[in-house]
Amino acid sequence: MPLLVDPVAADDRRLLRTAVLHHATTERRRRFPPVLHVGIPAGATVTLVDERDWDHGLRTEIVGALLRSLDDPAWVWLTRAGPLATQDVDMSWLGPTIAAASERGTDPSFVVVTRHGWRDPRSGAGQDWRRIRRRR
Repeated sequence: MPLLVDPVAADDRRLLRTAVLHHATTERRRRFPPVLHVGIPAGATVTLVDERDWDHGLRTEIVGALLRSLDDPAWVWLTRAGPLATQDVDMSWLGPTIAAASERGTDPSFVVVTRHGWRDPRSGAGQDWRRIRRRR
């Protein structure tokens, strides 16, 4: 899986901004379970609500199935509440995503998205906004 490193390519920055904007404008609750997304932000995407009691093996199987459900997913992202600092749930999906992508022979990027920004938990690359808004 490719690491995102600064400077992130302009096309990737636009896609990630789209993921943040979509999350910020559609999720109104302050507390909600994390949601795993596989696909392209603002494109074909499959989502799954996280369950805390899932183990590494089950998460790997789930991510593998989601990766198989799309032709060529370029992104795997986790939307959740809270700050962009790395949390346990981020790591509980990162490992299985790496394993499933390796088994499948795909190369998606993995990022965490909150209503204020995005971050690659492996490289630390990311961007945040105080208030993200639609561009005119």
